[in-house]
Formats: sequence, structure tokens, C-alpha cells
Amino acid sequence: MQITFKSLSKEEASIILPYLDIMNQQKVPMDILQARFEEMLSQNYEAFAIYDHDQLIGCFGLWSMTRHYCGKSLEPDHVYIEDAYRSKGIGATLFQWIEAYGKEKGVTTIELNTYIENFPSHKFYYNQGFVARGYHFLKKI
Repeated sequence: MQITFKSLSKEEASIILPYLDIMNQQKVPMDILQARFEEMLSQNYEAFAIYDHDQLIGCFGLWSMTRHYCGKSLEPDHVYIEDAYRSKGIGATLFQWIEAYGKEKGVTTIELNTYIENFPSHKFYYNQGFVARGYHFLKKI
């Protein structure tokens, strides 16, 4: 395995839409998902692909922001690695990479959300040094 993480331009980013659709628990129609994703790319958001050699095996995004309580931060979003590549250390390598990338950008905090029922992710994030600090609430209007 030769794992690399590649920043995607706005023109390239649509290659990860199938992964976003897999994670699409709200069952948002693809045309709306694509439109939202394109809008995200115009904000403080970067899309990345995960490759094994030249084969696409996953994706993630990073939101950049400054928060009053923790300063400059990154928020990993929609982290996805294909099933065949899980439990091989790629996730840990990815989060080491994100931390180094954040330090280069002057980031002091990494925050993220994960679904309450996604217990394997909770264990993974605890093992990466994250602590649960609250709940993410959502209200559709």
C-alpha cells in the first residue's frame, strides 16, 4: 500500500460524490447533494481524496474557522475509507496528517462530529486523542 492524501480543486471534487452519497443517511437526492457540495467548495472548505497508489479509496473534507472558545480550528468532515481498507492504520495516518496540516496553517484545535450510533468511530476518535465535549443538536426548519 502507498497511501496519499490529495487536495481536490473545485473541478476535481465531484469524484468523491459517490462516497458522500454512501454516507448520506438523510437520503438527500443526488442533485441536491451535488449542489450543496458545490456551495461548500465556495466556503472555508477543502475536499480531499485518499488514494492507494492511483486508486481512489476514500475521502474527507476540512472546514477551517476561528472559534471564540478555542481559536483557529479545523473540522474534519465526511471521513470515508472503503471497507477493504479499514483497520489497516489508514485512519490513524490520516489524522496524523490532518494534525500536521493544521499546525502548518496555525490551527490550535481539531473538532469533529460523528453520529451517535457510530460506535466504531467513537472508539477510533478516543484512540486518536479526541475527547467528547458535547452533543451536536439539529433542528430542521
